[in-house]
Amino acid sequence: MTKKFLQKNLAYVSFILTATTGLHVLEKLIKDSNALQKAIAGEELGYNDGLELMQYDNLYMLGAAADLVRQKRVGDTVTFAASYYLNYTNVCAASCQMCAFYRKGNESDAYTLTPQEIEQRVGLAKEMGATEVHIVGGFHPDLGLDYYEAMMRTIKKTHPEMNIKAFTAAEIFFIARLTHNSVKEVLSRLKAAGLDSMPGGGAELFHPEIRDKIVRGKCSGQEWLDTIEQAHNLGIKSNATMLFGHIEKPEHIVDHLMKLREVQKRTHGFLTFIPLKFSLEHTELEQKGLVTSESASTYDLRVIALSRLMLSGHLDNISVYWVALGKKLSQVALAHGGNDLVGTAFSEEIYRAAGKGTNSSILELANMVKEIGRVPAQRDTFFRILKRF
Repeated sequence: MTKKFLQKNLAYVSFILTATTGLHVLEKLIKDSNALQKAIAGEELGYNDGLELMQYDNLYMLGAAADLVRQKRVGDTVTFAASYYLNYTNVCAASCQMCAFYRKGNESDAYTLTPQEIEQRVGLAKEMGATEVHIVGGFHPDLGLDYYEAMMRTIKKTHPEMNIKAFTAAEIFFIARLTHNSVKEVLSRLKAAGLDSMPGGGAELFHPEIRDKIVRGKCSGQEWLDTIEQAHNLGIKSNATMLFGHIEKPEHIVDHLMKLREVQKRTHGFLTFIPLKFSLEHTELEQKGLVTSESASTYDLRVIALSRLMLSGHLDNISVYWVALGKKLSQVALAHGGNDLVGTAFSEEIYRAAGKGTNSSILELANMVKEIGRVPAQRDTFFRILKRF
């Protein structure tokens, strides 16, 4: 096969490598990479291993190894949830350079929903078949803890069966500071009011060298980690994310993955890891010329494959966020270590603000999976299978 053919058929190549060569042949093909040999053998990868794989020049072998490890750890099922995204406010005290969603309170398109308006949207989500509602918003400087408690109680009173996945660790940290409560107090009160689980947003990249350049007015990486660990210790499970494809370097990616892995070893509280591709349009990074184009698809696949290999054995659900990658590249990513498509993303607004289309359905996601020869399954928030297709 020519190099040009390989470049155009990444998913096919990865499938062929894992399906026809098998473990023993693959091991022979990756003799030039100690890190890949360790990964195939089920060993935990260290910092230098991660750097090696971020710079490894054979993406096809990297993808094949990640896909093989995926198959060994979680099998051939690809899951997704019926999820409704709800942003309660776009008013934000932070002004992050990588965000196109936030507004200041005096802008004409700034908004804040009441708990009653939020409950009405949750009712719509239920009619659409959603099993979870994903609620996040800006850092509103004038909302007290009672607003968030009222939101949870109002939803649960009318829709007790709906899983409320709400508030990133960054939001929780902000609310605690704003209301002069401890993080533990805020989490405990929200859990008592109806909070079931948490999304993984706000993590961005933990390393201060890069975080300080893309985040303004948000918690530090360590504060995010400390907040999410407290949530896990209170029995609140969460997702984990990483924003990549902007101005980071390989060492920032590896550092982020290792820090998440250490929390997971202690708490076992992460449900899935979602690498989030940076969307450029309308962001300050674009306007200032700091980022002039979005990351290459080959880079996106490398990050997803590395995530599978670095987190293997500790956090085995690797989610491919089709909203950020696009549906076709997401299929390829499923052949590079991914085993989950996150969900339908009904009413998603944050990536839409940065120019991405966000419409899909359960049937469309199932067909995406079938097209690549994998087994689609609808799940709930906690990765329990609800329906197979």
